Amino acid sequence: MRAYDLIRKKRDGGSLSADEISWIIGGHLKGDVPDYQMSAFLVTVCINGMDDAETVALTRAMLESGTTLDLSEISGTKVDKHSTGGVGDKTSIILAPLMAAMGLKIPMISGRGLGHTGGTLDKLESIPGLRTDIGTDEFKQNVKKIGFSIMGQTDEIAPADRKLYALRDVTATVESIPLIAASIMSKKLAEGTEGLVLDVKCGSGAFMKTEEKAKELAQVMVKIGDSMGVRTVAVVTEMSEPLGRAVGNSLEVKECLNALKGNWAADLKEVTMTLGAWMLTMSDSLIEETSLQFLDPRAKKHYIDEALDFIEKGDAFKKFTEFVDAQYGDAETLFKPAMLPSAKETKHILAKGDGYLRTLDAEAVGRAAVLLGAGRERMGDEIDPAAGIVLTKKTGDEVKAGEPLAMFHYGDMASLAEAEDAFYSGVEIGPKEPVRKKLMRDVVMPPKK
Repeated sequence: MRAYDLIRKKRDGGSLSADEISWIIGGHLKGDVPDYQMSAFLVTVCINGMDDAETVALTRAMLESGTTLDLSEISGTKVDKHSTGGVGDKTSIILAPLMAAMGLKIPMISGRGLGHTGGTLDKLESIPGLRTDIGTDEFKQNVKKIGFSIMGQTDEIAPADRKLYALRDVTATVESIPLIAASIMSKKLAEGTEGLVLDVKCGSGAFMKTEEKAKELAQVMVKIGDSMGVRTVAVVTEMSEPLGRAVGNSLEVKECLNALKGNWAADLKEVTMTLGAWMLTMSDSLIEETSLQFLDPRAKKHYIDEALDFIEKGDAFKKFTEFVDAQYGDAETLFKPAMLPSAKETKHILAKGDGYLRTLDAEAVGRAAVLLGAGRERMGDEIDPAAGIVLTKKTGDEVKAGEPLAMFHYGDMASLAEAEDAFYSGVEIGPKEPVRKKLMRDVVMPPKK
């Protein structure tokens, strides 16, 4: 085979076989297919797309470029949850200990934030001492002992994805649905789970700006999971405004600690509990070896009531402290959140008029948080774990001129004015109360067997 021939075939609208896709991915990983040819291949995929068989083959090639975790020695049902990323999306930090407290095993490989979206690893690492760069043996031991563990992608897990993502970032191919799906699923399938719940975001703060595109991505990922023997369901959720009140690493950890004690914003609670209900449904369907059934309102309420009971009893918070301690973090900070990183400076951001807060654009808030130091423009950039934004008002709230909309937390004033401009660019205040957007947009199920 020659890379030239495969690039030309894909450029002309042809479909590649699984062997051809495996060859070009393997060749790039070994260095036989140079970056300039792989870049050309990625562009042709971005322009012409891939059919289902090609996307599954691409995922499999990326998965098989590295190791898959063997969790067979760990008893219990192994289920994970993954989000496609958003602003203030901290559900993983709440769900992992909660589901573990309820008896599930949660092996979670997470990522870092880039651009206006936050990353679970960055948030967790704002806890003094906590490490997510643990080895796979330690990761598996923590899942077995505690019920869950969260770590970053290692060199052994889907190494082809690392190389491809670096090229996608500089070739304007990040938004390609087949490439997004293969990247996400190759890492998730490497975890060795039996079930996977996907939270596919749509809206200004998500990679998929429209519900239509988010559903398309969800359908592709569900097909990949199902075809590779991992029961998968995707929930499409709204990300037009930040989820919860906090945006920024230690600020979001503090919000998670409150949530694990039963004190949380309504939108964060709804999304987290819905995803948790699906994880519990997934677990039950795997145990009973039945096909995954649609989550009806009564079943959803049962699962949510049960989960909330585990929060009220303190079991979920206890699990989180066990996790922090096991991964070298200072668990004392969880009981004294003031010990978590705190910003040197704060500033109220005030409403400029009377009325209702009609828009609080997630991307604008995320961009403001990055300018304050909470995020990174490029992989490898340093972040300030204490920087970020705490929202005082949410969409639909009535406001008065001069009343605080948010509190900025920062250490460097260099970009403060720019951050304020970014934040205000996403704010609309008007006389009419807005129609609140539905948080749970759709559910994509695997086909019945």
